[in-house]
Amino acid sequence: MTSTQKNLHSNRWRCHLVFARSVDQHGARSQRSQEADKPHRRKGEKTYSCDECGKSFTQAGHLKKHQLIHSGVKPYSCDLCGKSFTQAGHLKKHQLIHSGVKPYSCELCGKSFTQVGHLKKHQLIHSGVKPYSCDLCGKSFTQAGHLKKHQLIHSGVKPYSCELCGKSFTQVGHLKKHQLIHSGVKPYSCELCGKSFTEAGGLKTHQLIHSGFKPYSCELCGKSFNRAGNLKTHQLFHSGFKPYNCELCGKSFNWAGNLKRHQLIHSVVKSYSCELCGKTLAQNTNLQRHLVTHSGIKAYSCDFCGKSFRDKHYRNIHLRIHTGNDVYCCDQCGKPFTTDAQLQQHMFSHTEERPYKCDLCEKTFKSPYHLKKHQQIHTRK
Repeated sequence: MTSTQKNLHSNRWRCHLVFARSVDQHGARSQRSQEADKPHRRKGEKTYSCDECGKSFTQAGHLKKHQLIHSGVKPYSCDLCGKSFTQAGHLKKHQLIHSGVKPYSCELCGKSFTQVGHLKKHQLIHSGVKPYSCDLCGKSFTQAGHLKKHQLIHSGVKPYSCELCGKSFTQVGHLKKHQLIHSGVKPYSCELCGKSFTEAGGLKTHQLIHSGFKPYSCELCGKSFNRAGNLKTHQLFHSGFKPYNCELCGKSFNWAGNLKRHQLIHSVVKSYSCELCGKTLAQNTNLQRHLVTHSGIKAYSCDFCGKSFRDKHYRNIHLRIHTGNDVYCCDQCGKPFTTDAQLQQHMFSHTEERPYKCDLCEKTFKSPYHLKKHQQIHTRK
């Protein structure tokens, strides 16, 4: 190879290197420009949105999982109760209910939960903070979701209907619970008596009967209950408040159930018939009272003259002859009183509990009246 050829070859090699570097630099610039053209995604930004409901997510995988809700496909089913889920993780969480394992406990009241999220929601109860209030009735809630559910009551809208009986509900969860009645499935059984329930909550409430634990006591008469709701219902008797009124005759009741039973009188529906004489009655309690007429038993007697009656109601009417007033009779012993306050005071005699304690000598009493009377001993000079 001559020197001229060597120089030519060297120049070609230099040109090839320059071109290669140019291509590499251009390629790198091109890649950087493509990255710059892409929308900049910040950490935690929700860029993936659901076309059905508009909910957005940070990851495409989360969006896909969410979209299963709209598809209605629930491939993961519980072997114990048949409830189905869109995700395997949700099924695992649900199965903790059947296992009875509740690893998350509240330090204030000891109540335990299967999930840490449920514990956090529960702890809001102890904080007393209820930032979500209903504009219509003023009732406040710890969570926005609870307020939304509550507001459906005022709207009167019940979009979820049972296909078997037509009963409608404001929430889909209430409909599902109701449908268990028709299915006949009662997976929760009491180990002590064998009674079974459709819901775990029903079993827990029932088990309080066996424990004998009644933590809720009435301050007026000392009667105790295993549920706070039962105590509230009981206190309506003392208050005299009867919020449920019959539109046809104006009669008022403490409970909605009592009003419904009363309205059967106006509806002329008499589904209970006497096998002895064929008489039909609207309520089972009325039928039981009627059956006493065939037995000849007169279990209710007048304390003044000894006259006996088949029905407590007729005996009370008769007592007006002696007292000149309406009377209030004790359901346990039949003793009559001229005022309801006297009857309530008398009811303390039928209980063995002495919940009222003197702070000075720790002596206990059945009623607040006897406690106050006793305390006068300490205040005397």
